[in-house]
Amino acid sequence: MSFPVTAFQPDGTLNLAAYRVHVEDQVAAGPAAIFVACGTGEFFSLDVEEYGQVVRAAVEAANGRRPVFAGVGYGTTLAIRLARLAEEAGVQGLLILPPYLVHAPQEGLVAHYRAVAAATDLPVIVYQRDNVRLTPQAAAELVAVPNVVGLKDGLGDLDLLQRISGAIRDARRADPSIADPVLLNGLPTAEMTALAYWGIGVRSYSSAVFCFAPDIALAFNKALRAGDLTLVEAYLDGFFRPLVELRARGAGYAVSLVKAGVRLAGFEVGPVRRPLTDPRPEHVRQLRDIIAAGRVIG
Repeated sequence: MSFPVTAFQPDGTLNLAAYRVHVEDQVAAGPAAIFVACGTGEFFSLDVEEYGQVVRAAVEAANGRRPVFAGVGYGTTLAIRLARLAEEAGVQGLLILPPYLVHAPQEGLVAHYRAVAAATDLPVIVYQRDNVRLTPQAAAELVAVPNVVGLKDGLGDLDLLQRISGAIRDARRADPSIADPVLLNGLPTAEMTALAYWGIGVRSYSSAVFCFAPDIALAFNKALRAGDLTLVEAYLDGFFRPLVELRARGAGYAVSLVKAGVRLAGFEVGPVRRPLTDPRPEHVRQLRDIIAAGRVIG
């Protein structure tokens, strides 16, 4: 699954022309879906008008060739407003990001996600990370909502996720009308943990690498699904591990390093917005070398 970056001009204003080119390239590479205006897309930095423009441009660029999901978030009222804007723009689904800043009790989180889901007819995926840690019972309550189709995990707590999976199975046994939700590995550079998630039955994951090196992302995914452990480990050791170690060298690099990679791929997507900063030049050079090394694996 691809999470395109949002393109800006050098002065920080939107560059929708460059954004459309980037999204079109991502669609042509063949991901399962496109997720726009999410974390990698600097959702936090977009005002409401810009959000609508970005989402509409992505839908137009995808032109029905791949499903487009849009990120929505902040408090319940604003998340509902964004959900309706995205639905009007023609997206096929929503990713509900964690609510802004607060650490809420489980009943409040369930009420928040339910309210956003109820405001739209679109399928929605609930995202847990940072300030959202759902209990198994809360997760089971949410997947019983008819248009909640998935849970994206950004915590990396496999014990918790296994218990969530069990609670969902219990709920579905008690009520067969509950659809089987998709569980997604949503950790940064999710390929590094793909084998671990695979072991508990989570087969899908988001891929920031797809933004700038879709050939490497697809080759890794093919090896993973074929059970070619030797090739999987070659990609992990020769590409993904060096990338993760480089990402750890700068605050915000989970976004800004990805955007630098997109620029290295030839797309004029511009800088990141404040408070993020672009990677140091020596780190961009290292990223170029890591990508080159990844392309000779396999």
